[in-house]
Amino acid sequence: MIMVLTLLILSLAILFYFLFHPRFGKKPSGERLALIQKSPQYKNGKFENESFTPELAEGYGYYDVLTEFLFKKVDRKIPTDVIPSVKTNLKELPLHQDVLVWFGHSSYYFQLEGKRFLIDPVFSGNASPIYGTTKAFKGTDIYTYDDIPEIDYLLITHDHYDHLDYKTIMELKPKIKKVITALGVGSHFEFWGFPAENIIEKDWHEKVALDQNLTLYTAPSRHFSGRSIKRCNTLWTSFIIETKDFKMYLGGDSGYDTHFAAIGDKFGPFDMVLIDNGQYNPAWKYIHNLPEDVIRAMKDLKAKRVFPVHNSKFPLSLHSWDEPLIKVSELNACSENPIPLITPMIGEIVELKNDKQEFKQWWKGLK
Repeated sequence: MIMVLTLLILSLAILFYFLFHPRFGKKPSGERLALIQKSPQYKNGKFENESFTPELAEGYGYYDVLTEFLFKKVDRKIPTDVIPSVKTNLKELPLHQDVLVWFGHSSYYFQLEGKRFLIDPVFSGNASPIYGTTKAFKGTDIYTYDDIPEIDYLLITHDHYDHLDYKTIMELKPKIKKVITALGVGSHFEFWGFPAENIIEKDWHEKVALDQNLTLYTAPSRHFSGRSIKRCNTLWTSFIIETKDFKMYLGGDSGYDTHFAAIGDKFGPFDMVLIDNGQYNPAWKYIHNLPEDVIRAMKDLKAKRVFPVHNSKFPLSLHSWDEPLIKVSELNACSENPIPLITPMIGEIVELKNDKQEFKQWWKGLK
């Protein structure tokens, strides 16, 4: 009996520790919640997309999708080969160089107009609240917290674990000057000890003047949010970065919708577009682009060059690990007026203003 009680108490203690771990963040409250409730995007007690967006597409049920996700055998879902990479020393990059370095999935660093930006960083090797359950592919975690220089602006598109990683944020905390994110997400950062004056939270269709020649805009995406059972109590967003001679679209996660054409009409053409292409499935096509959606979206956005991200690091769907890059490359090549694709290896330098830069299809031949 004593042994049973001991095991029960231990189990409850572990459950309590897990459920109340700071990695889950904190839901918005007080003045922040009052501000959220005034947002045109906040309806019926939660944030909503511009178009009706069911969690699952027509014809799919939760039980079948979960069963398939847990038990379906997917050929080459996880690569057996080590993902190739190049280790660029970010701390030695001259600030006058306008460059970008991708870390796999949707994490990347870029320099523009003498400012350092870090987007949705995940350096813990895991994309889940339960560490060790959604591991990064071999070779994709070549960068650590120590490799990152001081950051002027940390941009967070939304609060899902593969975009907002508690362990990474806490390690990088001393290096981050300002955080720019969507409404409500700042609640997590304040809970984690970031000064309120260093957190900039914005609704869609807002503007932030970063410097005399550097402006950020927020724009819609078609997705959802949440770090626990409660969904959509924080907003998700895309970003536009603009200088006098350069425009870049940072798409975050999104399914296809009319917002791409609206953003293209208002801000385009874009010199560079970074767009969600990976971890998709027909069952959740409304919240993640399918490859054919990427082709439509990049034309809607009036993109001059396109960087397909959200791939090549974590097994979050039921396709082979390299399918997103294979499909988007083939579809783009077969489309009318193909748009140059940016497909660097992890760590390889991308020159933001060099539209002649070419990249190898590094995934070819890997198992």
